Amino acid sequence: MGKPRGRKLQKKQQRDEFEPPLEVNHENEQLTNVPSSVSDPQMFFGVLDREELEYFKQAEATLSIDAFESTEEKQHFVTSVCDELKGKEYKLVTSQICSKLVERLILECGDDQLKSIFKAFNGVFYNLSCHKYASHVLETLFVRGAALVEKELLTPSFDGQQDDEPIISMENAFLYMLNEIKPHLRSMVSHQYASHVLRLLILILASKNLPKTTQNNSTLRSKKSKIARKMIDIKDNDDFDRVHQTPESFKLELKEFLKILYDNFTENTVSRTDISPTLVTKFRELCVDPVASPVIQLIIQVEGIFDRERSFWRLVFSTTDEKDPKEESFVEYLLSDPVGSHFLESVISFARTKYVERLYNLYMKDRITKLAQRDTTGAFVVRALLKHLKNKEVKQILSALIPQLSILLNSNIDFGTSIIEASIQQNNFLRDEVISQLVEKYYSPQSDSRNILESCLLLSSSTLGNTRDDWPTAEERRRSLFLEQLIDYDRKFAEITVESMLALPEERLLQMCYHGVFSHVVEHVLKPTLIDTIKRKLLLNVLCKDVVNMSCNAYGSHIVDKLWDFTAKLTLYKERIANALNKEAEKVKNSSYGRQVWKNWHMEQYLRRRGDWKTLIKEQGFAIFPDAEPTKPKVNGPQNKRSFRSNLPPTKRRK
Repeated sequence: MGKPRGRKLQKKQQRDEFEPPLEVNHENEQLTNVPSSVSDPQMFFGVLDREELEYFKQAEATLSIDAFESTEEKQHFVTSVCDELKGKEYKLVTSQICSKLVERLILECGDDQLKSIFKAFNGVFYNLSCHKYASHVLETLFVRGAALVEKELLTPSFDGQQDDEPIISMENAFLYMLNEIKPHLRSMVSHQYASHVLRLLILILASKNLPKTTQNNSTLRSKKSKIARKMIDIKDNDDFDRVHQTPESFKLELKEFLKILYDNFTENTVSRTDISPTLVTKFRELCVDPVASPVIQLIIQVEGIFDRERSFWRLVFSTTDEKDPKEESFVEYLLSDPVGSHFLESVISFARTKYVERLYNLYMKDRITKLAQRDTTGAFVVRALLKHLKNKEVKQILSALIPQLSILLNSNIDFGTSIIEASIQQNNFLRDEVISQLVEKYYSPQSDSRNILESCLLLSSSTLGNTRDDWPTAEERRRSLFLEQLIDYDRKFAEITVESMLALPEERLLQMCYHGVFSHVVEHVLKPTLIDTIKRKLLLNVLCKDVVNMSCNAYGSHIVDKLWDFTAKLTLYKERIANALNKEAEKVKNSSYGRQVWKNWHMEQYLRRRGDWKTLIKEQGFAIFPDAEPTKPKVNGPQNKRSFRSNLPPTKRRK
């Protein structure tokens, strides 16, 4: 047998030498006998044997299916698996498949089991945070741990004793972990996986919202991470997407975190004025580094909790009123680089207004239109300025951009949203010019084939009518949201949209009702007070043709719900829809969406108490159109004849 060499030998030595860390010593609350190799981010923890791997794979599949008959059965299963993984935690969390199992267990386990898992990682938190799969497990563990810290904080009866045995609180467990990773903070900032763990810890210590793992524009997850999270189908529990109360010790730890990082970045320079330009340049390089930049953004966001001087902001930008050539070059790079523009957009969102005004006046004011035309970089910064500058500067930007709005929308439709919101915020500043620009672009009077659905939604090249169940694209979603905003912005766009819908072939309009995003546009115009009666009737003539199938569809059912109000004062159409639903009642009731439509249309009243149903729709009509003249009640039967005869001349009355 050949002599083992290289990486195999190194891994064998690590397996032989590795000893799990000892338990927490509750007397002096110190961690002892941590392995000497703990500082190695590539530390090898070994692999599971075949039988263990098969067992844990099966357990992961069972939890993912979640076919337990009761909550007690599920908890019993979770407890048994937690018992099995003891002593194998490191191997499990560093395995692609088994790390998902540990995450599911963390989300389902009880408080004592959570502490047990947390304690098992003592001494190797830094190593695990640097691992591709284990880092995700730690993130889930820390979120649940933060929730348990809050629970213990709000439970005065918690005294650290259970069954006459001392137990460690979740707060202390967190503090031990934080002390363990403090020596590695600088390396974590730039590490591909550990940086995400560090960002989460900063959010927890600062009592900020802990975003969901699949949330868009998350301060925590990368785009790749969110996509992967959706694919493995691990659903977050209620501990995510909320702010947790934390003890005062966490604020002190955050303050120490920031001090350690600042000292590392400035090499323990005592005075801010003594920081060399080289150190400033190195820190600015981190601001445009794809991995480190989100961490720096978060640090700048939370530093104001303790530091009124905003030391990290001053490390990036000057605070004098004069231009600095090096700073000017740096800002120009930020405005033209994808990572840099995201950094500048982010820090503008929570910086002091006077700092933002300084950057705007010195480096952006005179070329705001050109920056807005940088679709993938500077445009995002300009949109952030519209939200966070004072009224005077916002009006300056709007005055420069609105004449160019039609051009800007060609490549960045989100710019329209930002300009409309800023105009509304400034008491409808230049509103008429905004409307005229948008009408000219999407529904030009000079065009014979004008149709806002084609010009704004690009229906002809969209996924509308696809039979392969294609997901609506992100571009379609953005365009639909923009058109909905236009409909809300001014009634003219609602009228234009309805005219465009009526100009479509009926089949095309009905296809929109089944589309994942275009159906929302149809919903948005179904407001009885927004459209005149004639166009309401024309639109209903098309929608009523397929009302049963729409009722049984995830998207179309919402449109049928909207038709209940949309048919106010149009009793004939309301009865036509109710009659269609009744004729195919079995099909409607067999659908979960259809059952909701059946309920919202008060079909039980329609079938059993028709008089009450008609009274209901009359009351609805008066509620929606309170200024409408009440219709004169018709007099039936003999009363009608008597009324007629009473008006005849006496000579023509029957004697």
